[in-house]
Amino acid sequence: MSLQVSRVGHGHGRERRPSGEPPPLPREYDKAAIAWFALFMGWAVTWAWLFLSDEPAIWITERDLELMGPIVDNRVGWLTPVAQSINEIGSLWATAVLGWIAIIGGLMTRRIRHVLLLIASLSIVAGISGLITLQIDRPRPLGVTQIGVWEGFAHLSRPVALLTTVLVATGLTLVPIGRYRRAWIAITATVIVVFGFAQVYVGVDHPSDVFAGVTIGFATVLVLYRTVAPEKVFPVAYRTGKTAHLDVTGIRGDAIRLGLHRQLCCDVTDIEPVGLEGSAGSTPLRISRADAPPVFGKLYARSHLRSDRSYKLGRTLLYGRLEDEQHFSSVRRLIQHEDYMLRVMCQAGIDCMEPYGIVEITPDREYLLVSEFLEGAVEISEVEITVDLIDAGLTAVSRMWTAGLAHRDIKPANLMVQGDRLRVIDVAFGEIRPSPWREAVDLANMMLVLALGSSPELVYDRALLQFSGDEIAEAFAASRGVTLPSQLKSSVRKDGRELLTRFRELAPDRDPVAIQRWTLRRVGLTVWVGLVLAALVSIFVSSLSDVGLL
Repeated sequence: MSLQVSRVGHGHGRERRPSGEPPPLPREYDKAAIAWFALFMGWAVTWAWLFLSDEPAIWITERDLELMGPIVDNRVGWLTPVAQSINEIGSLWATAVLGWIAIIGGLMTRRIRHVLLLIASLSIVAGISGLITLQIDRPRPLGVTQIGVWEGFAHLSRPVALLTTVLVATGLTLVPIGRYRRAWIAITATVIVVFGFAQVYVGVDHPSDVFAGVTIGFATVLVLYRTVAPEKVFPVAYRTGKTAHLDVTGIRGDAIRLGLHRQLCCDVTDIEPVGLEGSAGSTPLRISRADAPPVFGKLYARSHLRSDRSYKLGRTLLYGRLEDEQHFSSVRRLIQHEDYMLRVMCQAGIDCMEPYGIVEITPDREYLLVSEFLEGAVEISEVEITVDLIDAGLTAVSRMWTAGLAHRDIKPANLMVQGDRLRVIDVAFGEIRPSPWREAVDLANMMLVLALGSSPELVYDRALLQFSGDEIAEAFAASRGVTLPSQLKSSVRKDGRELLTRFRELAPDRDPVAIQRWTLRRVGLTVWVGLVLAALVSIFVSSLSDVGLL
C-alpha cells in the first residue's frame, strides 16, 4: 500500500516549502506578553525616576494625601472594624491560604509548570517590592492616624502586590478559560479593590502605593505565564487522559493537515486520537484520508522529550545505566530513530507497521511519524492466545536476535493481533546491537505476555522449539520487576499465578543476573542530582518563607 496520492491540480506530488516560508505550525512568541513586558519595564523606569526625584515625589505625595483626606477624615463607626478586619486578613494570611490552595490544586491536577510559575511569581514580586521599598524609603501617610496592621516603609504596598499576584496566578493555574475565567477575573478585581480601599481607609498605604502593588503583581504574573506557559500550549482544561497527549484540534490540527498535505501528499479528512491508554510518550492518531485507507500517526513534541530524559535519568539513578539508558538530544533525533527502527525491523522480517515518512510540524519541536494503520487490530490481551500466536511472538524475538535488534518495550499494548497476524508496534525504544542482557529481557517479557492468555507450560514448550533451555533460563535470570514495562508488570500482578516463578521452575537452574551497574559516572551523577535537589529545596523553602507561605 502506498501513501502517495495525487494532489488536486498538482501532478508533481509533494510541495517543497520555499526558504523563508513558515512551517505548518510556526513557533510564535506571545506578542501580548512582549507588549506587557515592554509596557511594564517602561512604567517601572518612569515610576522609579518619579519617586527617586524630590519634586515629583513630593507632588505625588501631596496628591495622595488629597485623595486620602476625605476618606480618613470621615471614618464610619460600622465600617472601621470591617476595614480593620480586611486589612488584617489581607496582610497576614490571605496570601498564604490562597497560595497553598493554588499549589495543592495545581499538584493534584498535575500542573507542575503552573505551580512553579506561581511560586516564582510570588518570589519575584516579593523581591521587587523589597528592593523598591529599600530604595525609596517612603514613610507611611504623614498626618494620618494608622488604625490597621502595618510595618516598614509604605511604597510599594507589599500586601497588595502579593495578594494580587496570588489571585491572578491562581486563576491562570486552576480556572479554565471562558466564563469561569471571566468570573474569576471579576472576583479578583473586586477583592483587590476592596482590600486596596481598606488599606487606604485604615491609613497604612497611600493610593499610589496600592496602585503600584497591583501593577507589579499583575504584570509579573501575566508576563511569566504568557511566556513560559501560554494558554495555547498549556491550556487549563479538566479532561481525562495523560498529560503527554497533545490536543490535536484547533491550530495544531490544521497544522497537521497542512503538513501531511504538503510533505506526504496526503489529503486528510479527519484526525482522532487512538490507543491513548497504552501510550504515555507520544500522542497516537488515526488519520483518515480522502479516497484512501487511514494511516497511523505518532505526534512527538518537546514535552515527550523531557519525559524521556526524566524517565531515563531516574532509571540511571535507581538501577545504573542498564547498559543502554541514553536519552535523545532532540525531538528530531527521537522521531528519526523510531522511523529508522521501523524500517530495520521490517527489513529483518519482523511483522511491524510499514513506515511512510516523517512530517515536520514545528522545526525541532513537533514532528509526526506516519505509518500503516492496523485496521481491525486488537491488543493481544483481548484475544484468545493460540499456539500460532505463541509461535509468532517467539519468532519475532528470534528474528530480533538474529538481526541484532531489541524492542525493549514488549508489553500487551505493543503486540497487536490483526486477523491471524501478530504485529509488533511502538519501536521507539528499539536498539541495534543491544547487550545480551537486553536481548534476554525481550524474550522473558514476550513469554510473560503470551503466558497471560495461556499457560507458562505451553509457552515454555513452544519456546524450546526456537530457543535452548539455557537461553530461556538466562532470560528469566535477567528478568525482575524493574525490567518489566509498567503495563506488563501490572498485568502479571493481576494474573496472580506467579508467572516469573513458574518459568524459573521450568527452566534450568541459573543464578540471577545482576542488573545494578555501579560506575563512577552513576556515583557522580547521583551526587550531582542530590546537590541540585538540595539547592532547589533550599530555594523553594526560602521563597515560601519570603512570601509568607511558611
